[in-house]
Amino acid sequence: MEENEKKENQVKNEKKSFLNGLFTGVIAAVLVMTVAFCIKQVVVIYGNYSSVQAAQKGNFGGEEETETSVVNDDVLEKMEAIEQVVDRYFYKEDVDRAAMEEGIYDGMMSSLGDPYSTYYSEEELKDIMDQTEGIYYGIGAYISLDTTTGLGQISGVIAGTPAEAANLREGDLIYKVDDVVAEDMELTEIVSMIKGEEGTTVHLTLIREGENDYLEVDIERKKVESPTVNYEVYDNGMGYIQITEFDEITIDQFTEALAVCKGSDIKGLILDLRSNPGGNLSAVVEIARQLLPEGLIVYTEDRDGNRTEYTCDGKNQIDIPMVVLINGNSASASEILAGAIKDYEIGTLVGTTSYGKGIVQRIISLEDGSAVKLTVSSYFTPNGNNIHGIGIEPDVVCEFDSESYYEKDIDNQLEEAKRVLEELIKE
Repeated sequence: MEENEKKENQVKNEKKSFLNGLFTGVIAAVLVMTVAFCIKQVVVIYGNYSSVQAAQKGNFGGEEETETSVVNDDVLEKMEAIEQVVDRYFYKEDVDRAAMEEGIYDGMMSSLGDPYSTYYSEEELKDIMDQTEGIYYGIGAYISLDTTTGLGQISGVIAGTPAEAANLREGDLIYKVDDVVAEDMELTEIVSMIKGEEGTTVHLTLIREGENDYLEVDIERKKVESPTVNYEVYDNGMGYIQITEFDEITIDQFTEALAVCKGSDIKGLILDLRSNPGGNLSAVVEIARQLLPEGLIVYTEDRDGNRTEYTCDGKNQIDIPMVVLINGNSASASEILAGAIKDYEIGTLVGTTSYGKGIVQRIISLEDGSAVKLTVSSYFTPNGNNIHGIGIEPDVVCEFDSESYYEKDIDNQLEEAKRVLEELIKE
């Protein structure tokens, strides 16, 4: 989602440029310095972008320097030397010292070569926290990272938002934001550039499959209240529940939707997880406990082999046929749920292969209000499958027909799910 102001974006870009040009080589390994930025307990998160349930404070600065630490006298002296070179020769006199400092921290995280590990300033962390409440200021589009192109990608559009009014489509690649090329940027940086104050405008340059030229769109930012669950009861006795992401608010929204569907005596359920980028671990676990039989929901393993299990007591196992819709933008937490449903054979998966994100990030807060997000472990489905880089294969393959959807308002994947569910109900 869109994670403030054009001025801040400019600072960010200057910071990134400075970092790439001067500091990356020096600070490349400095992430190992997490020893100096000590850690307490934090929250495990999932998703193509971040959703935080909570982040507790840690202490930083009081640890003794170790022999293996890259934060040593030589590194500090070299950093000072580079700073002096900048002061002496850089063509601009007004170097932003705060941006330079932030660039060091960004570089430490970039050195890992992991697109999911990143540094959050205090302001960025607050934005992440606000997102879990389902309210933010932006354009109303879900954004993921397309690893093939290194560009941001529209992975979903919220109904009734500026993004929908501007005709943004799932799959659109974000080439520029306000004429700044967004290639190989961190996802959080792209999101931060798109977000902004209500009433301001952001200009996007998009690449759309089938178009011969870039698409240029101006979108006014507004307050967006993001419903994470939508539901409907069809006349033929089928219930439909769509989960767009897993936030704190999603649990109650899903519980209400499922109760309405059950109260309508549905004979089967369609669970739509298409383009769901993930979100909060506790949210997907609580939702899974309303559907799964007794047993494992998911388990994680860290680099030392330590295993953490999340289980279900089976008291609320669904007792009607279920079809689950997935696609290439169904990632992380949505893959946890879809993977468990598939392993327990309590639902039929329809659509296309999911994204394939089987790793876990943890938000670690620092004393000054900033934080780092680190990949800390891998997760596995109940049958022991790690789907990272592989994804989950659907039981029934059904490619999305964009022409039918955008020109005829026909969702061919949903229609296929209805057909499959109808057959399951008759059995």
